Amino acid sequence: TLVALKPHAFPTLGDAADTMPLGDHLDDLRRRLWLALLGLVPILIAALVIGRPTLAFLLEPVQSALREADLPAALQATHPLETFGSYLKVSVVLTILVGSPWLIYQLWLFVTPGLYPSERRFVYILAPLSAVLSASSALFLYYVLLPIILAFFIAFGATLGTQPTRTVTPDPAVVFPTAPVLAGDPEAPEAGAVWVNSRLKEWRVNAGTSADPEVLGTPLRGSAIIAQQYKVRDYVGFLLSLALAFAVAFQTPVVVLLLGWVGLVERATLTRYRRQAVFVCGILGALLTPADPISMVMLAIPLYVLYELGVFLLLVLPASRVARGFGKGDEPRRDA
Repeated sequence: TLVALKPHAFPTLGDAADTMPLGDHLDDLRRRLWLALLGLVPILIAALVIGRPTLAFLLEPVQSALREADLPAALQATHPLETFGSYLKVSVVLTILVGSPWLIYQLWLFVTPGLYPSERRFVYILAPLSAVLSASSALFLYYVLLPIILAFFIAFGATLGTQPTRTVTPDPAVVFPTAPVLAGDPEAPEAGAVWVNSRLKEWRVNAGTSADPEVLGTPLRGSAIIAQQYKVRDYVGFLLSLALAFAVAFQTPVVVLLLGWVGLVERATLTRYRRQAVFVCGILGALLTPADPISMVMLAIPLYVLYELGVFLLLVLPASRVARGFGKGDEPRRDA
């Protein structure tokens, strides 16, 4: 049995000789809430300033995947407020992410007077671990999973079928106009110059002058029967839902540690039911991601790895060792 189940390891609030009155608790809670909200205001202002480049950064994976499939990389906005609404959504999410340490800090200041030093040691381990896992989930999603998902589904749609094209034999007198194919736009094109931008998959024309060019373009597409032109709102919603699912799923080691510390499960039980853990990870991968096999598998595999990480952490950080402070004796709780 873990030491976490013993009364001296996890004392209750009722054991304190002196407790803070309910009115003082409510006043302290109100003050912490105001401080938490006021602390988010400058973060929100900064997020609104960098919201546009952040939105562009989030759109880059789908643009790269479209270019790799030889498709136009432009997204659609079918409502006047669609792009601006996506910008606001990204700014609010960015505010919450950046401001979460401040929110957690205010919550910690509210609850810490009622905790024993031994109880605080558990938070000192869980809070940094949770933050590292959340950051890891975002990096894994953006740089590993998202390019794989987008490449698979865009390639699937691009190769689904092609429209039949009739071929004819032109008259020998017909002269076909040609245009240069470039990997980008020329630095100083002549007025009326036309070329093909192979990177953007666009016809480009300089509608201005050579001194003051105004380059306009129109997308080029192949003969596929499906035109893959994604909406900004749908893509941003898809990306944020995946990010939320991965942020929750990557907390698996924290959950395993908590369950082991409070004595609901033992490490021997966790290791004995590894096959069942694989099955549960597969179910969670299906529930937390969109209905596609790629993202399900790509979430289920890290989930199981994180499960094993939780089991390992439970071995090196048992509740008895954390409660003792790695050799230190327990100390009386500070009066609230």
